Amino acid sequence: MDRELILDVRAVSYRYPETARDALAGVSLVARAGEVHAVLGPNGSGKTTLLRVALGLARPATGSAAILGQPAAAWSRRDLARIVGVVPQREDHLFPQRVRETVLLGRYPYLSVWGAERPEDQAAVDRALARCDVSSLATRWIWTLSGGEYQRVRLARALAQEPKLLVLDEPTASLDVRHEMELFELVRALADQDGLAVVLITHHVNLAARFADRVLLLADGRTAGDGAPADVLTRETVERVFAWPVSIASFDGRPQMIPLRKQEEHS
Repeated sequence: MDRELILDVRAVSYRYPETARDALAGVSLVARAGEVHAVLGPNGSGKTTLLRVALGLARPATGSAAILGQPAAAWSRRDLARIVGVVPQREDHLFPQRVRETVLLGRYPYLSVWGAERPEDQAAVDRALARCDVSSLATRWIWTLSGGEYQRVRLARALAQEPKLLVLDEPTASLDVRHEMELFELVRALADQDGLAVVLITHHVNLAARFADRVLLLADGRTAGDGAPADVLTRETVERVFAWPVSIASFDGRPQMIPLRKQEEHS
């Protein structure tokens, strides 16, 4: 059965003003309901730029980006927020808030001009808190949370939007092993059980290989590989893209990268 096409980015190119080279050159990304797509690549390879183009925040010089069949740039920000939930890499909290208040912010696309929440908004917040296993934290102040708790709350805020597409930028940055695994397990469950399309940027090659359906590997703004993790994350490709020697082992049928020590040069 064909899954619903949510995000359709086709052969996009983009160059920032007053720069000598393209930040993206002919890159494509297709995300369907119930699938997890990981975007990998070294720093400066174009990962965040690709998300900006995909969400209509940057207009490509060539190619196209569509969400549910409509050009990404044609969506109003309010309407798009009902389709796409975004968990950015960084954000600042300027006001003291409790967890439930933070998650309720995800309902802003549905609130009236007066901002009064309705029973359905409260129910959506309850579902999001439960889905991310943070209901017990609802009355806690944000600043009292651990890194792992805070990430789950941010994800709950995105889920409160009731999106069809979930976009995460480096969701496991600064998390320990347990919280990394918990977050990836949750993201996988959101695709499998809730039918969300998920696109995540990550530097964690091995977790991406274990949990993603497809991997898009970028290098210098170009596609170095796109497909199932085992097809993309070969030793030759990974060494070329990351400029470091590696060994690739298989675990549960998924490739796992082991960085090697460079051999010392002997005179």
